[in-house]
Amino acid sequence: MEHFTPQDFEIYDMHAHIFPHKISEKATESIGKFYDITMHYSIGETERLLAAEQQIHTARMLVCSVATTPKQVVSINDFISGECAQHPEMIGFAAMHGDYEDIPGEVDRIISMGLKGIKLHSDFQKTALDSPASYRIFEAIEGRLPVLVHMGDYRHDYSHPRMLAKVLKDFPKLKVLASHLGGFAAWDEAEAVLKAHENVRYDTSSAVCLMSPERAVRLIRHYGVENCIFGSDFPMWDPKAEAERLLSLGFTFEDYKKIFSENAKAFLGL
Repeated sequence: MEHFTPQDFEIYDMHAHIFPHKISEKATESIGKFYDITMHYSIGETERLLAAEQQIHTARMLVCSVATTPKQVVSINDFISGECAQHPEMIGFAAMHGDYEDIPGEVDRIISMGLKGIKLHSDFQKTALDSPASYRIFEAIEGRLPVLVHMGDYRHDYSHPRMLAKVLKDFPKLKVLASHLGGFAAWDEAEAVLKAHENVRYDTSSAVCLMSPERAVRLIRHYGVENCIFGSDFPMWDPKAEAERLLSLGFTFEDYKKIFSENAKAFLGL
């Protein structure tokens, strides 16, 4: 088996979280408490992300944050837009909430600011992926913006893989980046109901690090290498460690080129 290092590839990290300085420590701590894990980085802010990504010379990184209430939507989107303006290597995904009063209007504003998609976390927002509230968002972005969705949790039923399968039937033009190889802690269910799809890509964040190498390879093969995208889930995990863990799985050089950058660029039209 050939041995590769992150420096052998152009790397796009397509799943990273950032927060404003004044709340970055508290926000990072709250994620750790929600999942009952020790976060790799205690502060999830831009400067820490850039330093972490520099270890593997990341070319581009998708940054996002989650609106747990409707009133957070505008301020988060202004923050993400501002950070991307200062750091062109960042690809900004906006926040949205199903109870926000003017979803179409904010989607127009998101596009005008140059943000490239929407991030939803059904478990944090306590809004099922296939609920009317979520569908209001999908109706506003279908054919206009992709959506990055958190997938799966054994403790909740807001983001079960079966819900994504339903969404894909109901919104045939919706482009989806499904986090955590389609099912954080629900990979058996993901493998049973999700598959290769022209409008879906699956990121590797908080997945490869939580399963055996054999299972990770099987799941990536199940979706197809051409449909999988590298993500670190910063600040939960370290981008360098996540890239090296992915590189230990034994895929070919051409496969890794696809996973680390080519699939992301093609999917987002970058």
